[in-house]
Amino acid sequence: MSASTPATTPTTHVVIAGAGPNGLMLACELALAGVRPVVLEKRTGPTADNRANGLVGRVVPLMHRRGLGRRLTGDTEPPLPTDRYVFGALPLDLRLAADNPLHLLPVPQRRVEAVLAERAAELGVEIRWGHALTALSQDADPATGPGSGPATDPGGVTVTVEAADHPRGGYELRARYLVGADGGRSAVRKLSGIGFPGVTRDNTVTLTAHVSVPAALVDPATGGLGVPGHGTVPAFAHHRTDHGLIAFAPFTPEAPLLSVTEWIEPGGAPAPSTDEVPTLAEVRDSVRRVLGADVPLAPPAGPGPHVLRRIAGGNTRLADRFRAGRVLLVGDAAHVHSAMGGPGLNLGLQDAVNLGWKLAAQVRGRAAPGLLDTYEAERRPVAERVTMQTQAQSALTAPGPDTTALRRLFAELLRLPAVVQHVADTMAGADVRYDMGTDSPDPHPLVGRWAPDLVLEPVDGGPTRALDNLTPDARPLLLDLTGTGAFAAQAGDWADRVHAVSARPVGEAPARALLLRPDCYTAWASSAERPAERDLGELRAALARWFGPAA
Repeated sequence: MSASTPATTPTTHVVIAGAGPNGLMLACELALAGVRPVVLEKRTGPTADNRANGLVGRVVPLMHRRGLGRRLTGDTEPPLPTDRYVFGALPLDLRLAADNPLHLLPVPQRRVEAVLAERAAELGVEIRWGHALTALSQDADPATGPGSGPATDPGGVTVTVEAADHPRGGYELRARYLVGADGGRSAVRKLSGIGFPGVTRDNTVTLTAHVSVPAALVDPATGGLGVPGHGTVPAFAHHRTDHGLIAFAPFTPEAPLLSVTEWIEPGGAPAPSTDEVPTLAEVRDSVRRVLGADVPLAPPAGPGPHVLRRIAGGNTRLADRFRAGRVLLVGDAAHVHSAMGGPGLNLGLQDAVNLGWKLAAQVRGRAAPGLLDTYEAERRPVAERVTMQTQAQSALTAPGPDTTALRRLFAELLRLPAVVQHVADTMAGADVRYDMGTDSPDPHPLVGRWAPDLVLEPVDGGPTRALDNLTPDARPLLLDLTGTGAFAAQAGDWADRVHAVSARPVGEAPARALLLRPDCYTAWASSAERPAERDLGELRAALARWFGPAA
């Protein structure tokens, strides 16, 4: 399809395929930046299934900074890191970490989707339920510099959509850009010719079910499951035996979630298909084999929806590129991996937040050359680290005496504060440091890193505000904490894009001025109380590099 596509074909700035958490988050980020996408979702409505049981890592404070934390929890207070977690079914005592970055938010994925859909609707995003993308074609040689609006049609993507509620059963839609947020089996990825290399495991079977268990077996203090003849299965943690892996998560006492994984012996009978729904008796038999003891299971009580599913094997795959011309990928469309440690939504939602403001700037003609290329340059290495650490955790839960010996060694290592800090940083995503392209040979330690929490007192009076109060609208922020306004004045030529705030920090601050991107990563920082010309020049260069030329 060429740029000569008839003008009668409906046009939009961005089409997003997939109304899961990642697609909805991206839609919200684009809308905050002035671009309202169209979201296509082949499902006819929000899912009743629950693919994840909470958020883990940097994404938790990120949701709070977008003003979504309160909607998810009802709590206005900023989230606090958890004291304990697990790594490869081994206890991780986070009290040993000098700077614990690991946050948890135990909110079901369907609740996350509902909150994001509600926010997207408030921002004017159109979600087309029951509309499935089935084909796409894009123009050659997409522009790499600043773009323009769809009215001039400088090039784009044409998608074919099937929709039962459409008079002709489907239609074509043209957009400047298309984003695939349509999961691990992404049609967008396949149709755009992006490779998905990796490893497929066929030696495990995982059964997951909401169940009822006798109240006498549940420890009221910890929520752990006491199994006569075996011992305690801790709550909200993977528990390994020589025969498999089990997890018991009593999110509600009437319908705790139970997951059990077994390994298939080489040469043994093949696993049933993932599409074959297990029975509760199969789940009980699997638990008996893994624990060596019986746990009486009954159907769950209380309102559903209730989970009862089988997953055979697993994949670890990473797209060979996150962009093919005007087509981009986020979330599971770009990477799939073990759920061990719960990193999926942390990775995918931050993909969306990294991409949203960059894509909006490109569409609106405000992007510096190469800005959109930084999406893949920044996020693909993060995905590589996540797949690495989930594979490592899976290896630590495998059967056999060799793994048992390895676990004993890791249990010793996880008593060392430096090791705990490193593992926690890796699991949270706190080890991420983006290349901000600075010319300084010795950039400030904050440059490229997640912006720290700050409490600010405006120099012109007014109430004290936390950084979280300045970030829900996803605008770039220049924080001048010198009290002189010298740094803030440099943002005048970017006043239509960058919010400059002059304030005094309440307590210690790690810098005297910070330039924050909309994704809350630090593009530039300085510790100078009185800026020299070099400081001001580096700030202006960072403003132009990330937010386009001065007005």
